[in-house]
Amino acid sequence: MHPLAVTKPANIMYTASTLDELVFENRLKAYGAFDLRRQYRPTLTRALGLGVGLFLLGLGLPTVYGYLWPDGIITDQPTLIEAELTKLPDVPAEKPIPLPPVEAPPTVNTVRDLPPVVMPDAEVLEDVLPPTTDELADATPSDQTAEGTGDVEVIQPPEGNAPTVVEKAVEAEVKSDEPFISVEQQPQFPGGLESLRSFLEKNLRYPAQASRSGISGRVVVSFVVNTDGSLTDVQVLKGIGFGCDEEALRVVKQMPPWKPGKQSGRTVRVKFNLPIAFALE
Repeated sequence: MHPLAVTKPANIMYTASTLDELVFENRLKAYGAFDLRRQYRPTLTRALGLGVGLFLLGLGLPTVYGYLWPDGIITDQPTLIEAELTKLPDVPAEKPIPLPPVEAPPTVNTVRDLPPVVMPDAEVLEDVLPPTTDELADATPSDQTAEGTGDVEVIQPPEGNAPTVVEKAVEAEVKSDEPFISVEQQPQFPGGLESLRSFLEKNLRYPAQASRSGISGRVVVSFVVNTDGSLTDVQVLKGIGFGCDEEALRVVKQMPPWKPGKQSGRTVRVKFNLPIAFALE
């Protein structure tokens, strides 16, 4: 015997005739699964054949119907219907509605006044001469002389009172109540910028709440410098909180009178924005 040859054991008997019987050889066949598996393929074949037959029957049914009952088929050929056209009766034309007569607009007296043309003395005619001042008093210049109806009333616009020099100066005067935003000479703290810095360093106190929280920044305070140097309308324009805004307002309200600003050589009210920095050392 060849060493790679495989022999079939003698004690194994293959008695199953189908795949279903081979699968259910050592199982219970009376449960129902064996019958369902055995009847699956015949049932599927019958259902497929029935579906194909019904599909083919649906396709061939119109052909069979036309073959058996040819008169019942609807054709696509149009049918001509003869109709007799009748003429509609003529509608009588409506008479036009008469419009009321339009009154001619009133006209004014006109006198011939042509543009001047240089002509020889022998060809100058009297009717070419320009009208006199008396003729133009009750007439309007035109290309020909005609007499009007005399019903035209010439409406002249009222004469406007030209403003005097005093009125113009009053209109151009700026109200003193409104503060300026930018002027020729800005208001200053007494002693200048260095004195302002010294005043803030001496009087400004760092709030305890801002110091504990590590808050630093810049507070912008807005106020109006009056003509006498006093400060009004003090308010915080941009703040950082934690007591810094209130401290900045307190210090600004304690400032002495400023040197007022000037515009066109006169003192005016000026709105000023002062940034105050809070920084931790």
